[in-house]
Amino acid sequence: MKILVTGGAGFIGSAVVRLAVARGHDVINLDALTYAACLDNVADVADAPGYVFEHADIRDRAALDAVFARHAPDAVMHLAAESHVDRSIDGPATFIETNVMGTFHLLEAARAYWTAQGKPETFRFHHVSTDEVFGSLGPEGQFTETTAYDPRSPYSASKAGSDHLVRAWAETYGLPVLLTNCSNNYGPYHFPEKLVPVVILNAIAGKPIPVYGDGSNVRDWLYVEDHADALLTVLDRGVVGRNYNIGGENERSNLELVRTLCAILDEVRPKASGSYADQVTFVTDRPGHDARYAIDPSRMQTELGWRPSVTVEDGLRLTVMWYLAHEDWWRALQDRDGVGTRLGQA
Repeated sequence: MKILVTGGAGFIGSAVVRLAVARGHDVINLDALTYAACLDNVADVADAPGYVFEHADIRDRAALDAVFARHAPDAVMHLAAESHVDRSIDGPATFIETNVMGTFHLLEAARAYWTAQGKPETFRFHHVSTDEVFGSLGPEGQFTETTAYDPRSPYSASKAGSDHLVRAWAETYGLPVLLTNCSNNYGPYHFPEKLVPVVILNAIAGKPIPVYGDGSNVRDWLYVEDHADALLTVLDRGVVGRNYNIGGENERSNLELVRTLCAILDEVRPKASGSYADQVTFVTDRPGHDARYAIDPSRMQTELGWRPSVTVEDGLRLTVMWYLAHEDWWRALQDRDGVGTRLGQA
């Protein structure tokens, strides 16, 4: 296929781009190159036949129309989004503009292109979303594809809005859509403002390792390359109009995750004395911090035969080793806006 990937220079988007190119797809990588994007993320495929980069913003309808006309994609995989909850607390407007209005403009550009092409049945618009739209769970239960939406942060509300737009364009205009909601991703090329890279980089720098509240918040951790594989599986075999929840089947509390990372670092890069866990520092919790997320992955397993292949223990070790081996990548990002600064304290 020829796939238009939005946000393909970001964390998850670049994993999709790399895997799609490796599997022989032509890829148009459309990215606005905002603070969290990095073209080094796709440097390994930049010279591949069938790969092209388009510097454009999903909020720019004219630019989107031009990209569709120039490249005539068979499918759209929409990953471009503002995604950091803490930043959404400090500046929600950008999240509404990008995640809601940007998705609207992309849907309209895709619909115009699809209509002009004669509404081919093979066209797909795959919208990639998050489990955070479902709100917060108690100690039991899991999110399913029919769980009611209950977003509790500006970020999750903006993603919920984009999900609703995608479903509305499918129902009203017949646009052939697919929708996925994933659990927390981690892995290589993760921008150094999220929990896993913050822990690794603060640890080796001898800085405090911040843990929000008491660290009891639970997430279902999904290795990013597993997620990319799941997304391409949905694009290839998913039923039009269906939504699919993609989980890692790896629930861990934030504190458990931090301690696991510290133990791996103790093994592979030991300190002169003590443990990296000695640097753990409990800080004021995030406002409205959701207690627990957990994905029921049954639909992905039964309908598409997909399950994650990487355990959280193996994935965290791979991630630690990647960051230790790619200091030039993360060093270059240290001066970007907000990196190393506590955000989202309302």
